[in-house]
Amino acid sequence: MSEKKLPERIAEARSYIESKTKVKPRVGLILGTGLGDVSDAVKDAIKIPYSEVPGFASSTAESHAGELLLGHMKDTPVVMMNGRVHFYEGYSMEQVTFPIRVMRALGVTHLVVSNAVGGMNPLFKPGDIMAVTDHINLMGDNPLIGPNYDELGPRFPDMSEPYDTELLELAEQVALEEKIPLKQGVFVAVAGPNLETRAEYRMLRAMGADVVGMSLIPENIVAVHGGMKVLALSVITDACFPDALEPVDIKKILAVAAGAEPSVKKLLTRILERL
Repeated sequence: MSEKKLPERIAEARSYIESKTKVKPRVGLILGTGLGDVSDAVKDAIKIPYSEVPGFASSTAESHAGELLLGHMKDTPVVMMNGRVHFYEGYSMEQVTFPIRVMRALGVTHLVVSNAVGGMNPLFKPGDIMAVTDHINLMGDNPLIGPNYDELGPRFPDMSEPYDTELLELAEQVALEEKIPLKQGVFVAVAGPNLETRAEYRMLRAMGADVVGMSLIPENIVAVHGGMKVLALSVITDACFPDALEPVDIKKILAVAAGAEPSVKKLLTRILERL
């Protein structure tokens, strides 16, 4: 018996989730490393472990709870991934991005993604929040490689605006009103899981990147492929300056991300109020 095609597996996951809740989400959210407590902003949430959803991979990364939440942030119906799966965990790009396909099938039109990143721009410091304006994919793979299903999106999706301009403007306006400093910049993704060498940081900065991480881009590509509008907020958890590089302390990174959580939560809540 042949394996089910991607659209069939998406439909199966959607049906299972819909059997657990009456929430019809319009916005999808992904919480990155150290930002799991933002999930508290989802009211009356139905929680579904990834392990229960057909086709979902389980997260193995530290601080990633690995559960799907469906509920409301203020009056906006949302589906939230409390933790994500990464390419470096050994999953395929299709597995990494499968939840985004399912979100779209559930009715999601807007995707808001957060992640933890290393800051290479000398004007940025740990604890800063950056809205992603563009990206560079150096992960060595692409989630759209393989058969294309027209019902999921076009064979050759345009990427001239991977992060929605109107959402970026909205995030900037909300940040000004709430007096939350918000940087803007270019994100570069690498496969990981190792951190970069001094020479690699110099190369990435010379290429035009402000921050570096190991996620976001696969989800963004699939979301854009499906016609979704995307906003990404990156929390800078460590400084990656080649001439002053220090060994990475994961506990410190998680602590910095946790320190930025209240601001991230406030930004997300206010942005969703205005969508």
